[in-house]
Amino acid sequence: MAIRIRSNRAVQFALAAVSCAVLMFSSQSQALADGVRVPLNSVMWDEMREQFFGNQPVVFDDKVVVHVPSIVENQAQVPVTADARGLRDVQRLVVFADLNPIPHVLTLMPEKADAFISFRMKVEQGTPVRAAALTSDGVWHVGGVYLEAAGGGCSAPATARSVANWADTVGQTQARIWRQPDGRSRLRMRVKHPMDTGLAMDGTPAFFIEDLQMRSDAGDLLARVRLAEPVSEDPTFTLQLSMPLSSPAIRVDGRDNSGSIFKSSVPTDGRPS
Repeated sequence: MAIRIRSNRAVQFALAAVSCAVLMFSSQSQALADGVRVPLNSVMWDEMREQFFGNQPVVFDDKVVVHVPSIVENQAQVPVTADARGLRDVQRLVVFADLNPIPHVLTLMPEKADAFISFRMKVEQGTPVRAAALTSDGVWHVGGVYLEAAGGGCSAPATARSVANWADTVGQTQARIWRQPDGRSRLRMRVKHPMDTGLAMDGTPAFFIEDLQMRSDAGDLLARVRLAEPVSEDPTFTLQLSMPLSSPAIRVDGRDNSGSIFKSSVPTDGRPS
């Protein structure tokens, strides 16, 4: 498998750390959004706003909920749930961590799914973790929580590389679907992949899944997830999908940043794939 070497992420990591340190000790910075004090008092909010929202309107909204553990046992595998089901007509759900060297974690395009995703991520230090839901009126609704954590998750090497034949399992998918009384289906899936950030001290370049698409057996797009480097090794997701009861399976199509394509099919009868 050919791995495309990206730019020197270690340099980017160092610059981000220096920038964050300067901002933290600056007495001039007062994070505001539309004249409203920013929740969690993040010194990186102005940069996050410019990066993710540009000039689009932003409101802080309790209807966008982020759940993280009160105690983090493994900084490379932090459970996160982003839930914007309290809003209507969500077009996009973006998750980012203000103080991570690579802030963007993932973006969910719900299509025929709820504005909800549960997954695991890497964190380099304690940080605000935020979810931003874009509604059909062009407004971003932002919620978040502060994650207390020690450092090192983003710069830790993938455990998969300690196994000689790790490349043979890249892209293999395990999944299960649970039909629910309201007609929705809960999908839980795991895709084998090292999800290298490019920040590890061993010099391993960034190598990660960029795109996952969930489709009905007929080919209708149910949900799409754009992933970034901070998603944990062997990404595991839970999604809530709307699909015909007659559909016998869900197709999962993936692509990583090396250009590798992988496909799988998940039966809808409750059996693991």
